[in-house]
Amino acid sequence: MNSTAPTVGVATRLRLWLFTCLPQHALSRVVFHLTRVRTRLKDPLVRWFIRRYGVDMREAADPDPAAYASFNEFFTRPLRAGARPLPGDDASVVSPVDGRISQIGRITEGAIIQAKGIDYTAAALLGGSDLARDFADGSFATLYLAPGDYHRIHMPLAGRLQQMVHVPGRLYSVAPWTVAGLPGLFTRNERVCTIFSTAHGPLAMAWVGAINVAAIETVWSGLVTPPRGRRIRRTDYTSSTPVELDRGAEAGRFNMGSTVILLLAHGVTWDAGLLPGERVRMGQRLARI
Repeated sequence: MNSTAPTVGVATRLRLWLFTCLPQHALSRVVFHLTRVRTRLKDPLVRWFIRRYGVDMREAADPDPAAYASFNEFFTRPLRAGARPLPGDDASVVSPVDGRISQIGRITEGAIIQAKGIDYTAAALLGGSDLARDFADGSFATLYLAPGDYHRIHMPLAGRLQQMVHVPGRLYSVAPWTVAGLPGLFTRNERVCTIFSTAHGPLAMAWVGAINVAAIETVWSGLVTPPRGRRIRRTDYTSSTPVELDRGAEAGRFNMGSTVILLLAHGVTWDAGLLPGERVRMGQRLARI
């Protein structure tokens, strides 16, 4: 596994040092509260945000920017019905989010590529070697959500939830410059990992937090982060009321943007054109098992 520090410029090293010094969780909790303030004063900010990031409100369930009571309600807006039709084949793996491919490919003896010259292990990402065992020689896709993207997370395949793991950590930015310059970024940041059983084998999604990503929610348990403490928390769903979600069903959401890492137990052939830097949309076919 190659996890040596990459060669980065002085400016990038300075930015990484500044992020290390920042009170990342404190700042993110301030953002958590500010984005939930219910006031009409948020309307100019929402309009600026739409212009700045090219948000297509025609896809939203409510296209009126003023209809959202807070900035966070706007940021986590649902799509209108029928906005993202799914491919008819149930063996088609669909993108769980709108975003841009950071890396995509095969997992080799448990190693996942973060960026050129940097990789990390599935065990470190998921918070346990037992959780990563099924994915040692599988496939992965790392999907980066920019601020203007749709920020709900959906199921790539129909599945039944087995475990949810909260791994505490830092909240570095997950922008491309950080991914290329900070070894082990996704294993350093706080994250929520979900493990599902599917008709095509185990599937995992790691929902990685970042600076200003002050909360991650799931549809089955509500708000997961921010928690208190530094202990990895596992929740087993195999003996409780089953959580079963159809392909394309909403699984959760980011409150502010971040990254989703999709792990499949089997090696798959990703669809042509799915290369780092390419945009994908929730519901778009990524591969067929």
